[in-house]
Amino acid sequence: MDTVKFKDPDNGETVEFYVLEQTKINGYNYILVTEDEDGDCECYIMKESESPESEESTYEMVEDDNELNALAKVFAEIMEDVDIV
Repeated sequence: MDTVKFKDPDNGETVEFYVLEQTKINGYNYILVTEDEDGDCECYIMKESESPESEESTYEMVEDDNELNALAKVFAEIMEDVDIV
């Protein structure tokens, strides 16, 4: 399973997430991530942001409720065996 590192803007700590699924909508890449590789846990949806000064992809948490709800439905369809609430 792929992983992605996320730097928390509030405290500067780096957190590693496991990538469960990814999709591309309207030209933007989105990933569904979780902190634990196995078991029931919270998941987050992250959106790729453009960073011309970096060769690596940069992701940020999706915080807009409308966008988040729409993406949750898409990921729920992609991952039929997982409940996303």
